[in-house]
Amino acid sequence: MQVETLDDVLKWTSDYHQSLADRLDHSSGNNESERARLLLDYLSKHEASLARTVHESERTAEGKSLNTWCYEYLEKHQLVQRIHFDESFSNLNPAQIMDIVTDQHNQIIELYRYLYSRANFPETKSLLGALLELEQHEAMQMMQGANRLQDI
Repeated sequence: MQVETLDDVLKWTSDYHQSLADRLDHSSGNNESERARLLLDYLSKHEASLARTVHESERTAEGKSLNTWCYEYLEKHQLVQRIHFDESFSNLNPAQIMDIVTDQHNQIIELYRYLYSRANFPETKSLLGALLELEQHEAMQMMQGANRLQDI
């Protein structure tokens, strides 16, 4: 997917969260560790929910905000330096799973943080601020949920 505008970034983010949810879900049945299976299931549901929320933000955002060009950042950075989708979480322990998922979220947060800092229009800044806050909040919530699962 060629990403040039904020609308493209939102579509990519929603698709990315859904793809990650699908990978986590697929891996949850194959991991030998009960804790890892619980974590993968939890994260999968969380990512799918986040994908729907980002998609809804895209659907309700103002058109002129969505047409904002974002290519400057994207020329210098990959959207997310992710592991290959053919790799699985099936052989990873809970700490390894959380390291990967946390890293992925941190890269998305950094993207939104940069775009927010460069936004010129109030509508665009508001949309990016809401998305940045959403990603930060969801990453924190996932970490707390993962920590609670470890306490079980």
